Amino acid sequence: MSTNYPILKIKNLKKNYHDLDGEVKAIDNITLDINSKEWISIVGPSGCGKTSLLSILANLEKPSNGNIIYQNDDIKVGYMLQKDALFPWKTIYENCLIGLEINHSLNDNNKKRVLDLLNTYGLSDFINKYPSSLSGGMRQRVALIRTLATNPDILLLDEPFSALDYQTRLILADDIYSIIKKEGKTVILVTHDLAEAISLSDRVVVLSKRPAVIKNIYDIKLTNKSTPSQNRKVKEFYDYYDKIWKDLDVHL
Repeated sequence: MSTNYPILKIKNLKKNYHDLDGEVKAIDNITLDINSKEWISIVGPSGCGKTSLLSILANLEKPSNGNIIYQNDDIKVGYMLQKDALFPWKTIYENCLIGLEINHSLNDNNKKRVLDLLNTYGLSDFINKYPSSLSGGMRQRVALIRTLATNPDILLLDEPFSALDYQTRLILADDIYSIIKKEGKTVILVTHDLAEAISLSDRVVVLSKRPAVIKNIYDIKLTNKSTPSQNRKVKEFYDYYDKIWKDLDVHL
């Protein structure tokens, strides 16, 4: 776990929705500090409010109560969705510029940064190609670079590997972990995959069934912590998996 300052504080967060049957409580009183350059994964039963939490942090939804406190007013948040959402009629380079265009911050320096990211992370041969020419894993790597192009301090990742086959997921997890660590970003990942959460994270936050409260938080301490694929092979990995699985209390 990082010992740096908290870049984000979530205080007494609540979220209620309204439908024809009345009020539905999705999130109930979540409090959590997230440190700079820390990787946190959030797991919990389906429908417990994990994506709602990310949407609130991304300012796509408003909380019903509580506070989201960033370390300063300059903190920027990037949101990488489950699907890559690349525009098929735009080149890889053009797709990576979209966030900058939306933010009205497209300039020569930022264009160079995008080219540097594409070159550094193995996509130099595809800059002028279209998304249809890329594999699923490469498309997600482009989606990550598009998110990084705006230079966010915090990355919100919503099931970014879930649409891929198992082998591709393992390879891409290593790739994305390496990229994010090199870029020095703070990460909040929502996933249903416990192995993914444990192998990637500094901490794993377990949410209860709806309305979501924090059921437990695990500091992930692995021997010779390395890439996610290597982290899956150490003894402590299986101990954490067993404990977190029991915490989820999932019944089929």
